[in-house]
Amino acid sequence: MCLVRMKQEGRSGKYMCRIIVHFMWEDVEQRGRVMGVNSYILKKNMILMTNNFYAAILGYDEGILSDDHGLAAALWRTFFNQKCEDPRQLELLVEYVRKQMQYLDSMNGEDLLLTGEVSWRPLVEKNPQSVLKPHSPTYNDEGL
Repeated sequence: MCLVRMKQEGRSGKYMCRIIVHFMWEDVEQRGRVMGVNSYILKKNMILMTNNFYAAILGYDEGILSDDHGLAAALWRTFFNQKCEDPRQLELLVEYVRKQMQYLDSMNGEDLLLTGEVSWRPLVEKNPQSVLKPHSPTYNDEGL
């Protein structure tokens, strides 16, 4: 969801997407080393995880940009690993993604790029029709 939102911010947003993904993979690799995973196995698994990640991102992007059926299909395939016994769970997650995307879209893009702070709506709300307004971030400019 953050990557979809960041892509709306032009070149800076696309650059931020690349940075986020780069550091995510760097973190995965470091954690593998700390856990003592054999470097050959780690590299082999990193290739597999990378392919799965980009396939999931493509599916989520397509689902977010399409109707609820498309989003439900992407969530069912990837998030639920095609094993969702209760369709209400899938419906709840589709509703959540739509609400969170609406919330992210209401955030100021410049603030998002400068702070990197994202707040998340609760999964279940008392008034699901409510639209929460994002708070303005406080910048820490000390030492600049």
